[in-house]
Amino acid sequence: MSAATLTLRLLDKADKEILKLPRTVKGAIYDFQHKFKANPHSAGLRLKQLSGDNRLWSARVSDDYRALLLRLGTDDWLIVSVRHRKDVYDRVTYGVNPITGGIEYVDLQVVEESLAKRLLPKTTPPAPTEPAQPAQPAQPAQPAQPVALSPLFAHVTDEQLTGLGVAEPLLPVVRTLTTEDQLLGLVEYAPQLTGEVLLSLFDGKSYDEVLEQVTAPVAAPDPVDTDDFQAAAARPATMVTTTDEALREALEGGNFGRWKIFLHPTQAKLVERDYSGPARVGGGPGTGKTIVALHRVKHLVAQLPPGRTKPVLLTTYNKNLAADLRARLLELGGEELLARVEISHVDQLALRVVREAEPGSSKQTIDDNQALREWRSMLDELDETRWDADFLHDEWTQVVLGQAVASRTDYFRARRAGRGRNVTRPERAEIWQLTERFAQRLDGLSRQTWGQVAERAARLEIERQQRIQAVERQREEAGGLDNIHLQDGSAGWLRYRYRHIVVDEAQDLQPGHWKMLRAMVAHDRNDIFLVGDTHQRIYSNQVTLGSLGVNIRGRSAKLSLSYRTTRQILGSALGFLSGESFDDLDGNAENLAGYRSVLSGGLPVLHPNTDWDEEREDIAALISEWTDIPLEQVGICVPTNAMAQEVAYALAQYGIRAVEIGPDGPRGDEGVHIGTMFRFKGLEYQRMIIAGVSQGLVPREAILRLRTVDALRHRKELQRARSLLFVAATRARDSLDIFWHGSPSQFLRPLLSA
Repeated sequence: MSAATLTLRLLDKADKEILKLPRTVKGAIYDFQHKFKANPHSAGLRLKQLSGDNRLWSARVSDDYRALLLRLGTDDWLIVSVRHRKDVYDRVTYGVNPITGGIEYVDLQVVEESLAKRLLPKTTPPAPTEPAQPAQPAQPAQPAQPVALSPLFAHVTDEQLTGLGVAEPLLPVVRTLTTEDQLLGLVEYAPQLTGEVLLSLFDGKSYDEVLEQVTAPVAAPDPVDTDDFQAAAARPATMVTTTDEALREALEGGNFGRWKIFLHPTQAKLVERDYSGPARVGGGPGTGKTIVALHRVKHLVAQLPPGRTKPVLLTTYNKNLAADLRARLLELGGEELLARVEISHVDQLALRVVREAEPGSSKQTIDDNQALREWRSMLDELDETRWDADFLHDEWTQVVLGQAVASRTDYFRARRAGRGRNVTRPERAEIWQLTERFAQRLDGLSRQTWGQVAERAARLEIERQQRIQAVERQREEAGGLDNIHLQDGSAGWLRYRYRHIVVDEAQDLQPGHWKMLRAMVAHDRNDIFLVGDTHQRIYSNQVTLGSLGVNIRGRSAKLSLSYRTTRQILGSALGFLSGESFDDLDGNAENLAGYRSVLSGGLPVLHPNTDWDEEREDIAALISEWTDIPLEQVGICVPTNAMAQEVAYALAQYGIRAVEIGPDGPRGDEGVHIGTMFRFKGLEYQRMIIAGVSQGLVPREAILRLRTVDALRHRKELQRARSLLFVAATRARDSLDIFWHGSPSQFLRPLLSA
């Protein structure tokens, strides 16, 4: 038997357990797999079959640790666990799940020990009775009769549980569960689908809902032979490592490297699917949307013919996230993958298009804050008090630029759905005059906004697309022959810029961006793939993709399992969105039905304070106690840039280094990360602090004042403020601390009343 013919894999569940072992043992496991591949029967490995089982074997990893392996075939082995040699092996069970077709391994001994640690009395005293009336004689006290706690899953039959994918060997244990704490003790060591199903049922979902939202997406497409372990090992539901590099990631990379190795079966299906046109993947924070986008890029590149071009575009809405995508794609596939992919944030892409067409332009591009300052200056100079700068800027960006309105007449006809207050025809005339003056003002200052750049780039790309289509029509008319003169007249042999476009954080792109991207790629199979979540929309860019030529109808899917945030933090964060409705980027309603986590932890901790000075002191004191994690795994987000600087100063008094998060990401390598809520999009931290969650700051006082002035705009801005808080809260992996001073934000009411 040689290393060339022997296959040794590591089960995902074993990988997670190995991460908890001492570092020396991890090194021994890495050496073990090399020795095993060379000769599994070498004397030093002590490979032996466990009594009473024809598949389960043990082998020596070190003096104190043994590997448990399933023999899937003659030369095909799967490591299912690495355990201390003194542990007993007679309570382990394994099998092929008849629903998913994946291999599952359960150590009943470990499960029962976990439950024993969480065991509560099976009875609880009854509620206090009403006190006896004074006129009645006192009765001798009677011992309280215990009231048995009901089993958590008495309403579901064994057949239903196994039909949903619950591992059959765990059914007797499931029947003993009476508290949430016991359930969480089981979920920690159960197969993932078992945990997802039980938690969803515990959360009140019906059998049909769990079947649709949890089980169906991971069910095997064909009938499952539960005796065919080799076929089971090849299914997506059996997540395994096989290569040396993948094993090293599993042993050394921890949770941060796992995304490169494992895809949930639901994610894998979305990555590898052949789509007839644009497709969208949604899902809540931490569900792996960006991971799916990155693997989708890798999948698309693998289908390309050899070449040196970059026909795949990977884009997102800001520079910080684009840099992160580049780093992660490099990790995923190396320089070879990066060589075929153009990575650019969408504004940078638009600016490049404009500069290609206008090489002599020296205009400075300004952001929204700078544009608002120009609006206010212009209104002050005109002594204009009827319209405020925020309203006019949004009207100009979303209606005038967003719909490419070029004349006063066109503006009178423009749609203003969702823009808040109605405006009369005379008011439209006033607004149009002000937007024209503003555009002239910027032109005179040799400035332009990113919104203007996006719309200009969209027009240029649409014109380019029209020239390409004219060439294609002429070629068809000529029986497939090229007209050289027509090509020359089109400034060269025109081609679409990209074959495939992948968009991350799609909910924050403007209409101009979408029009530009649509024109950059031919209408074809797998042309545009986008991921995003409108619950995390932090800018006022509400679009209907179908109206912009990006038709995703019938090609939308949703991820619902969070890999980042615990169910306790997740539940609290969802409370911040209560009462709001969200769209799906195509004019329909979107929700987070089925959004869940199998991770468990503590509830968010609330910290009320008298004033801002006291709040900053409390934050610094809390972080000074966190000596068990690196400072860069702590994030602090605040409502304003000024508050970020003030928190950093308070931390410095405690000797705690702080790093500000700027437009390009953290401005340094070591220290607590501090920034506004906008800056934390796409990031994650072991411990997250949200500070300044006070009424008037979250949401801002200016938003609250809109209630009596513009009710619809007030609601839209309130929704955006809720989304910002939701984004901030879901950056947390292990713990979330929320601080405020004075009156707490109205968004915290669900937490405060819990």
